[in-house]
Amino acid sequence: MNWRLKKADFEAQKGEKNKQAMYQLVENDESVGILLYINDQPAGWCAASPRNQYGRLERSRVFKRVDDLPVWSITCFFIAKPFRRQGLSAELIQATVNFCIQNGAAVIEAYPEIPYNSNEPAAFLWKGIPSVFEKAGFRETVRRSKWKRMMRYYVQK
Repeated sequence: MNWRLKKADFEAQKGEKNKQAMYQLVENDESVGILLYINDQPAGWCAASPRNQYGRLERSRVFKRVDDLPVWSITCFFIAKPFRRQGLSAELIQATVNFCIQNGAAVIEAYPEIPYNSNEPAAFLWKGIPSVFEKAGFRETVRRSKWKRMMRYYVQK
């Protein structure tokens, strides 16, 4: 819900209220992303929706639009601790790209960050890192911040 709400609204409903808001989106059949299961166990999550559903992203100076193309956005993902460091991030991103394409995406954006140092806790890499997106076929579009990137994947027709 972080990218969908104004920061003050996200903070005001932190926890259960944000969970309920996400649940309501799912109940309304809105695209929110995909879940990764391994042996019937939830192992990961990746958020993806049309960019215009992410109000905070639309208002961002760092991630302002580069053109008027309709874009789907991959805003965050999570891999559960027991499943980390197994290459699942790349697989989850590729599965999310496929999800976006199945839902009509022609352009997919991501907003990964470069870790400040090699000891960056995994919890702070919730938007991913550029190298994983590059392996999935994303290319940098603009760089308006030292640490934050805006990357795109163009669907081949």
